[in-house]
Amino acid sequence: MKIKFAVIGTSKITKMFLAAAKHDERFHLHAVYSRNIDTAQLFAKEHNAHTFFDDLSQLASCADIDAVYIASPNSLHAKQAIKMMEAGKHVLCEKPIAVNSNEFQMMVTTAKENHVCLMEAMLSSFVPNFLIIKNSLDKIGHLRKFTASFCQYSSRYPAYLNGENPNTFNLTFANGSLVDIGIYPLYAAVSLFGMPDNIQSQCTKLPSGVDGCGDVLLSYEKSSQVQAIISHSKVSSGENIGELQGEKGRLVWQHSSEFNQVKLVLNDGEERILSVEQHSNKMVYECQHFLDLISEKRIESPINTWQLSLNVLKVLEQVRAQQSIVYPNDNV
Repeated sequence: MKIKFAVIGTSKITKMFLAAAKHDERFHLHAVYSRNIDTAQLFAKEHNAHTFFDDLSQLASCADIDAVYIASPNSLHAKQAIKMMEAGKHVLCEKPIAVNSNEFQMMVTTAKENHVCLMEAMLSSFVPNFLIIKNSLDKIGHLRKFTASFCQYSSRYPAYLNGENPNTFNLTFANGSLVDIGIYPLYAAVSLFGMPDNIQSQCTKLPSGVDGCGDVLLSYEKSSQVQAIISHSKVSSGENIGELQGEKGRLVWQHSSEFNQVKLVLNDGEERILSVEQHSNKMVYECQHFLDLISEKRIESPINTWQLSLNVLKVLEQVRAQQSIVYPNDNV
């Protein structure tokens, strides 16, 4: 069965998604939306889409579209997703799925009322090597510490320094370092350990009002007693290594959005590579999972659950409150 998609947004991430989707024969790109009709037309032609729109209402009313992939600025996610779901369309929405928990709860309500699938497009949840980590926790004994970073100098930072206000550093679009890339290691930690008992944070806030870099400490005193330390930056680059320490050893991985390699290191000196070779386009796995959900008429993912998305948003909200980062959507 062909599942006809529309995409909202024409950026690099949308191109990656379409390249991944081509590996599943159920996927068919039917339409493209952009705020600029010329951009929509050009992107549609480039990717062999049947039609294109610059009007969201027209897109929502198009009966030929079954599902929508949303990769617009963060501040637009909830409004666009709700409009599409009210029209009976399934929605795969890029991370963060909403600006805050209130927006997300409205999205979930809409998904339930219209019996359509809603899932956050957090690709790292589905890559095989992250699943290997989840299934290897018993190998390192009682868990104690989780440390992971995502520090990557933004290609848009020079433009920001020159006086421009690109999306990635723009408060209006609900952006910044933590919600853009720090969310990857944060998502992994919350996926593994749940909602923390205590959250502490610090950041370097840019004049635009968003964070350029920072750190988050999650404590689980009442449950696992794990401490998770998340480091993130869009104004500097790092090795981006992750590590989960237990009393018998540790699991070490490369890059918390891709998990390119996972190594087991035990206290007795044993070292072993646990990782498997993964697809070069890591979005292949989340795309296949979302198509499975639609085919099975399921409205919620058992992996990127609504509760997981909500927990991550609640952590993000607490960090932003501590750092006095307020998005326009927070006041709606």
